[in-house]
Parts: sequence; structure tokens; C-alpha cells
Amino acid sequence: MIIKTYGEWLVLSFIATMNLVLLLSTFSLFIGVLSEEGLNPAIVNVGAIFSFNTINGKVAKVAMKAAEDDINSDPSVLGGRKLSIQLHDSNFSSFLGILGALLFMETDTVAIIGPQSSEMAHVLSNLANELQVPLLSFTALDPSLSPLQYPFFVQTAPNDEFQMTAIAEMVSYFSWSEVIAIFSDDDQSRNGIITLGDKLADRRCRISYKAALPPEPSAKRGDVLRELNKIQMMESRIIVLHSFSRTGLLVFEVAKSLGMMGKGYVWIASTSLSTVLDSFYPLKPEIANSIQGALTLRPHTPDSKRKRDFMSRWNQLSNGSIGFNPYGLYAYDTVWMIARAVRLLLDQGGKISFSNDTRLGGISGSTLNLSALNAFDGGKQLLSKILETNMTGLTGHVQFNQDRSRINPSYDIINAVGNGQRLVGYWSNHTGLSIVPPETLYSEKPNRSSSNQHLDKVVWPGGETARPRGWVFPNNGRELRIGIPRFIPFGDGHKNPSYYELVNKIKSGVFDGVVGDIAIVTNRTRIVDFTLPYIESGLVVVAPVKKISSSAWSFARPFTPLMWAVTAAFFLIVGSVVWILEHRRNDEFRGPPKQQFVTILWFSFSTMFFSHRENTVSSLGRLVLIIWLFVVLIINSSYTASLTSFLTVQQLSSPIKGIDTLIGSNERIGFQVGSFTEGYLMEELNIPKSRLVPLGSPEEYALALERRNVAAVIDERPYVDLFLSEHCEFSVRGQEFTKSGWGFAFPRDSPLAIDMSTAILSLSENGELQKIHDRWLSKSACSSENSEDDIEQLDLKSFWGLFVICGIACMLALLVYFWLMFRKFSLLPPEELDTTSPSTSRSTRLQTFLSFVDEKVEKPKSSSKRKRESMSRIGYHINDESPHRSGRMDRNMSQNGDS
Repeated sequence: MIIKTYGEWLVLSFIATMNLVLLLSTFSLFIGVLSEEGLNPAIVNVGAIFSFNTINGKVAKVAMKAAEDDINSDPSVLGGRKLSIQLHDSNFSSFLGILGALLFMETDTVAIIGPQSSEMAHVLSNLANELQVPLLSFTALDPSLSPLQYPFFVQTAPNDEFQMTAIAEMVSYFSWSEVIAIFSDDDQSRNGIITLGDKLADRRCRISYKAALPPEPSAKRGDVLRELNKIQMMESRIIVLHSFSRTGLLVFEVAKSLGMMGKGYVWIASTSLSTVLDSFYPLKPEIANSIQGALTLRPHTPDSKRKRDFMSRWNQLSNGSIGFNPYGLYAYDTVWMIARAVRLLLDQGGKISFSNDTRLGGISGSTLNLSALNAFDGGKQLLSKILETNMTGLTGHVQFNQDRSRINPSYDIINAVGNGQRLVGYWSNHTGLSIVPPETLYSEKPNRSSSNQHLDKVVWPGGETARPRGWVFPNNGRELRIGIPRFIPFGDGHKNPSYYELVNKIKSGVFDGVVGDIAIVTNRTRIVDFTLPYIESGLVVVAPVKKISSSAWSFARPFTPLMWAVTAAFFLIVGSVVWILEHRRNDEFRGPPKQQFVTILWFSFSTMFFSHRENTVSSLGRLVLIIWLFVVLIINSSYTASLTSFLTVQQLSSPIKGIDTLIGSNERIGFQVGSFTEGYLMEELNIPKSRLVPLGSPEEYALALERRNVAAVIDERPYVDLFLSEHCEFSVRGQEFTKSGWGFAFPRDSPLAIDMSTAILSLSENGELQKIHDRWLSKSACSSENSEDDIEQLDLKSFWGLFVICGIACMLALLVYFWLMFRKFSLLPPEELDTTSPSTSRSTRLQTFLSFVDEKVEKPKSSSKRKRESMSRIGYHINDESPHRSGRMDRNMSQNGDS
């Protein structure tokens, strides 16, 4: 084409420009559509890596496919998008698992479900961290898969830390102290057993032996047989099995052939056994026979209509290829967690986009197409949405704690019985062991007390229903080494050995136990475990005594001299006080001074026998007398009881009354060589070592006491009882000042200590223990001549309260009496007082007051007597009474006036 003019050129240029603009607009629109489809794809890809020829792999495949179908059948779940789960079979190979993950990373996968094993999870988690693709697993439950180290790895089922806690609490519940662990030597099983050891240690239990088997599926019968032969020779009969199902069934099969599924054994298997029970019901006879009596755990999922509906269509979903187990529910819920998280991500403006990692593209000289691996740009946002999950799924309420573990982890505890299983209880992190479903307890406060832990009856291996003891004497060729103070003798045979050193030999491993007269004291309990005491003991003081024979003055012994003196003084004081209070008004307390002194003495001491004949007419006198008679009653009763004891009980006398006497003196004290007595006297009672004399035998005790080398000997009560049975010249002084007992010593947490304690308790309950004690420790040839202690005299300190009360009463009565006398004296008219002069001296006034106090107070006259006196004054006699009668009345009246 030839352009002839400038105008034509302009037209053609304009047309070309418009075509270019149109082309660019069309290209931009095409690019925009492609970009929009890339950011919001119509299909959301999710990968799944499992070994699909395993039980859990088969169950997971069916459940994930069901979840995919259910999600895609409801357009509202992903906003019209479709979920596509791509499956990759790792076939127990970590290498194949890694290849599968790399393939998923090349196909823009938003999340990966799996892997099935924890060792593969450790590897793939590093890949997930780099490419920011969330990795979710409900079977790789290794407790060591830390969210800090592997932030993109999420365990959607309770990890094995909770399962091991449940097993540890079962061991503690049944009062066992040692277990043997059998496990597959892979990351998950190994780390699970390490966690079990920690949980057992928290409950003072331990793993005595760990038997490692080759990882699944490479374990062979010979491997299992070799380990079980070792275990059969060991002490513990509590066996915890933590492996996958194939290895676990092989262990039970070999154990059955060796007779290790019989009486006395306990088998606790992790969740792998429950998957077999659930997925292959009814069990084959050979499998059922090999696991009879075993306990196993199963992840607990609350009952719900959705769960029942899903289980009812399981056969249709699986076409009968595999039975249902709870991990199918976790697989189903895991897919739904991803779908919900993707929807939230998109609804909140997030995009699904991938970009190349420049670090991978920069690797040269490699034939691997690493540049094809894409990082998920929205991986962190999707991970946060997964961790924020709060939904109700087939496994119950799905939510994560701050440590990224599922809330409310719980397990069913299953007992393999017959051709199936029997539920014996539950375990939850909320309340521990219970026979009530955990979901019914979540509304209550956590209660992990031992009294709140319950399980139903268990049928143990061998058909036993009684709790197995859990241990036997091992058949490893070594006999128990039991130390005694002379089985394996300890000491030189001539003097008592140090019992602390004897017990310490257990800690150092020289002895497997120590039996004999081992006192249970604090410093020993820190290094060994003791049985229950088989005899009570305590330290007592033994000292020489002399007999006190009866004498003519034995009647005076109940009271101390001071007590006699004070009592006599109070008799006189009370008699004097009563005389003062009664003197003005009571004729019986008047008369010549000599007669009144005799009256005071007679009245005072006659109250001792309540035989006083004088009456008291004043209120104050009666009050004092009542209080004094109460005091006399107490004194009389005490005197009678004490005198009876003195006259009927053989009395022994010694200046040493007990440990307090020894502490307050400087006397030397003997003790048994090798016992804890020396340390106790020095450390607890602060008695200098220079005062302590070691003695090695009863003969040395007697010799040292007879020669006065020691004032007393301190030893334990059983030894003293035997010593006194042959040495009647000594006696126990005072009471036991410590309380302890004798027991057998064993290493810490030894099952022998528990069993021996049970045997001792049984002997105690049926009376045999007391019979043994009476036979060997109650030889009392001179017990009739011995006394626990001399009967002490009653002294003033026992009665001073009574005397104080009586003294106060006397004093108050006198104060009131003299106050009334002063008041009456002050009210008398001057003409009645012998004080005619104002200058009367004080002595004269005092004499006048004393005369007033001493004078007789006339009794009030009756009306008839006043009438007779009035008529007498006017010379009139009633009824012309005889002169004889009148004279007698006059004489009586005259006598009354004189007195």
C-alpha cells in the first residue's frame, strides 16, 4: 500500500492506534480474568498422605471421601467452590511420604492431611514451615511435636501425652508401683514411653524396663520372643504396650504362647488395640484368645445424632472393606476444619495464591525441579483460621487450647472380654478416672482427688476379677539379700551394730531389705520405705528402785507435809471465821474464853467428818461453812483414794521420776549402742554427749545401774520389757516420751514394702500379731513385784485452787461483817456509848467498839411473850396461873437477860 498524502497517513495512523488500544484492552481483560481465577480458584486442593493398607489408613480414606462429598454437596460451605482431596500412599516409607508432599506443593495445595506416623511428621513439618502449608494429622500424635518448633503442624486429635497420663493414673489407681514398657522403636512410640515415665514419676511409680521392638512393620516374631523371654524373668507383671496394631497383635500372640496372658499378668495397651477391636468386630478366635483380659484406651467421642447417622451409613461408605473406629470421625472433622477455615479466609478478603520461593530457584547444578515448589501466600492466615476453629463435629466440640491441643481430651477404657470388649470407665483431663461419661462432668469443678477416681470391675488375664498384685519374685537367678542385726548378718557379732548404717546399706544396694527391730524414725524414712509397724515402741527411762514397806505412819503418806500443814491451818482459820460471824447471835458460840477456844477447835476439826453439832444462824456463817464443807469433801475423797492405793499396791521409790528429772540433772545416762536413742537425746533434748554412756547388752545395763555408773538407762519399750522380766530391782520411771514403732525396711517404692504392710495389717486384724507379741515380749517373771511408777503423794498444787476459793470467801465474809458492825456502831446514840467526854481516846473508843461487837444480840420476842410481859407490869396473870409457873418464867427471863 502506497501512502500518497499526509492526510491519508494521519487516517491510517489513527486507525492503527485504535486497533492497538483495543488489543491492549482485550489483553488486559483476559489477564484480569486469569488472575481472578488464580486468586479465587473454583477448586480448593487438599492433599492427604497415609499408608492406606493400614487400619487407620483405610478408615481415614473412607471418612475423608465422605467429608469431601458432604462438603461439595452443600454449595454454602465453600461458596460454590469444590473441595478436591488428593490421596498419596506413603506405604510406611518416609521417602515416599516426602515425595508425595513435594508433589502436592507443586499443585497449589492449601493444606495437607497427615502424615500417619510421627517420624514422617518431623520431616514434613520442616517442609510445611518453609512453604507455609498447614499440615494436619489425627494419627501422628507424638508429644514432642512442639508447636514452637513446627508452627504449621496441627494435631487434630488428643496427642499421646494425654494417653500416657491416663495410663499412669490407671497404674496409680490400682496401687502398682512398677511397669514394663514394650514399644516400637519409632519417634511416636519412643517419645510416648518417655512421657509415660514422666507421668509415672509424678505418682511415685516408674518404668523398671523398656523393651524396644523394630518399627512397624518390620518387627518379627523372633524380635518379640527375645524381649518377652527377658520380661518373663523380671519382677514386674504390669506391662504397657505402645505400638501400632500389627506389632501389637504379634506381641499378644507370642505372649499367649509363653503363658504371659495368664493369672498375675496385667496388660495395658495404647489405642492401637482398640482400633483392632472396633474395626474387626467380631474378632477372629485366635486374636480374641490372645488378648483376653487386656485393657486398652479408645479416644472418647460424645454420643450425638450426627455421629449415629454417620456410623449407620459406614458400611455403605466403605463397601464393607473396613470396620468403623473413632479415627474415622477425626478424619471427617479434620476435612471440615480445613473447609471452614478456607471459607473464613475468603470471606474476610483473603486470597488463595502461591508464589515461587526464590531460594529454591537459585539452587544451581541440580536436576530437581525445585523451582516448581510454590509457597502458599495465605498459609499463615489459613493456619490462624484453623486454630480458631470452634465448631461441633462428629468428635464433639472442636476447639484448641492456647497450647494448640484439643480441648477436653478424654478416652474410653476398654477391657477385652470374650469375643469383644467391655467398657469399664473413662478418663478425662478434667476429672481423671470415672464411670460417668466425661461430657456430663465438664460443667462441674475439676476434682482429681483419689476418692473421686472410679472404674468398674475388670476381668484380668486368666479370668481373675481380683486386682493382681502386679509383681513376683524375679527368676533372674539372684536371691533377695535381706540384712538382719546378725539370712545376711550385719555387725561383728559382739556388739550392737549401727542401725542407721544397716538401713543405709539398702540405699547403697548392698541389701534388698532389712528385717528386725528397726525403729521407724524420720532420718531413716528419708532413704528407705518402711512397712507398717508390727509393734509399737517408744523410749522409756529405767532406774533402780527400792521397795517401800508399810509402817505405823503409812496413814500420813497420801499428803505431803506442806499439804498437811495448810489443811490444818485452814481448819483453824475457818473455825475462827465462823466463830466471829456467829458470836453475837448464836448462844453456842458464847461463854467463857476457855470454853469458846475449845468450841473453835471442836467445830473446826469436827467438820472433817461432817459431825459438827453447833448450828450456824448467820447468813455469812452458813455461806463460809458450805464452801468449807465442799473443800473438806474433796480432800477426804482424795485422801481415801490415795491411802487405798498406798496400802494395796506394791510401792517402789526412786529419786528419778522420768525424763524431766534426768534433763534437769547432771546424772549420766545409759543407752543402747547402735540405736537412734543417742541422736535423739543429743539433738532433741540437748543432753551433752559427755553424759551419755553406750551400753551393749542387758547385762551391761544391770551392771551399770547397780554400780551407779549411770543413774538411768533410756531404751525402747520392748527391750525394756524383756530386761525387766529378769531384773526386778529396776523399774520404768515416768511415761514413754516418744511414740514410734518397729518395721521392716525396703528400697524406696519397693512393692515388697506394700505387700509386707498388707500382711502385717492382716495379722493385726485377726489377732495373730498380738499373740506373737504376748509369746515373745511379755515374759514377766517378776511383773507382780514391779510397778509402772510409785504413787506420788498429793501436794498443795493439786488443791490450791480450793484453798484460794475458801480463803477468799472467808475474807469477804469478814469484810462484810465488820462493815455492818461499823455501820451499826456509828448509828448508836451517844448516851448508849461509853464516851461521855469529847476527848475520849482512840483506845477507849476501840474498846467500846469491841465491847459492842462482843455483846449479845437479843432475839426478837414473839407477840405472846410481849403480851405476857405487859400484863405482868400491871399485876395481872392470865388464867390465875400458879405461882410456881410464874416463878419459873421469871427465872428464865432473868437468865436470858444475863446472857
